Amino acid sequence: MNIKPKAKTEKIVYFVRHGQSEDNAAPLFQGPQSPLSEKGKMQANFIAKRVCSLSFEALISSPLQRAKQTAEAIALSTHKQIDFSDLFVERVKPSEINGKPHPDKRASELWRDWEKSMSTPGLRVSDAENYDDIIIRADRALAYLYDRPEKILVVVTHGYFLRALVARVLLGDSLSAKSFKHFHTSVSGMENTGVSVLLYEGAFEQEPCWRLHAYNDHTHLAE
Repeated sequence: MNIKPKAKTEKIVYFVRHGQSEDNAAPLFQGPQSPLSEKGKMQANFIAKRVCSLSFEALISSPLQRAKQTAEAIALSTHKQIDFSDLFVERVKPSEINGKPHPDKRASELWRDWEKSMSTPGLRVSDAENYDDIIIRADRALAYLYDRPEKILVVVTHGYFLRALVARVLLGDSLSAKSFKHFHTSVSGMENTGVSVLLYEGAFEQEPCWRLHAYNDHTHLAE
């Protein structure tokens, strides 16, 4: 998994999705404080072992419980201190559906309305984030990582938000609500503890920018 920086590489960021949570396994509409399941704890230990092979300078994590526990496993193995940042939390769903079972009729209806807001500029459902919010936060997160003094970082985050970051990097200013929806439809979701890598680097006759180097690598789970 180790990537040797090229001459023009300015930043390497390894993104790790958290391990399986209890709400993932139930399945429920996941609440912010759902802890790792027993399987998720095993996955966190696997990725912690794998991350030990990296020479990285900073460990950043979403403060949500499932990400926090995953980051703690990495911190224990690598002796790194965790910097928590709300920039890397999962997309914020309507609070009234948190912890509700998927078959719950009212929760399912609200979920569908919220999903529509993820591809409809200006549409807002309850107290949840929408398309505009998630793209603004993705831009802020990328700027935050760029401004960090460290060159090599590990970030523990969440599946949907990580795909939003990747969509922003791949599509740039051409990203629209329609292409965002298509991206989420056509690109596979993130495996729990899957690793994706963004580089900030230049290329021949090209200015430096964020580039996708690896997506959803989860070979460590086959060990």
